[in-house]
Amino acid sequence: MLPRWHFLFGMIFSVILWLIWPQISLLEAVIIFLSSFLIDFDHYVSAVYNTGKLGLRSSFEHYEERRKIYLIKKAKGIFMKDHLQIFHTIEFNLLILGLVLIFVWKPLIYAFIGMLFHSVLDIGWMIKTNKIHCREFSFIYWIIKRL
Repeated sequence: MLPRWHFLFGMIFSVILWLIWPQISLLEAVIIFLSSFLIDFDHYVSAVYNTGKLGLRSSFEHYEERRKIYLIKKAKGIFMKDHLQIFHTIEFNLLILGLVLIFVWKPLIYAFIGMLFHSVLDIGWMIKTNKIHCREFSFIYWIIKRL
């Protein structure tokens, strides 16, 4: 899912939670909103790693080029995986959940809610567009495949 959709849906989700859940302060709603799309920072890091270019425009160009290659390969029956996005892995999400449960630090709880919302949007979008096979969901599995 493109960042602009995460931004929009994250904003809507945060406002709705803020309005219907009186325990959430405006700051906590902002934390949910920010974490609902800033989790995609790992896409930028991956693009920088794979291209050697720091610019945000270069990152978008890299993913647009990968999208074109994906479509060409898909037409030939070849399905390629995307780069590993570390913040989108099960292990990273479990790490954050573990920190939430251990430290019960409220800002981290709301960051986790935003990240979870982001992941649900991603999975729904990947199912809808038949791209669920493109994402690597486990860092450990990604490492094992490379050994």
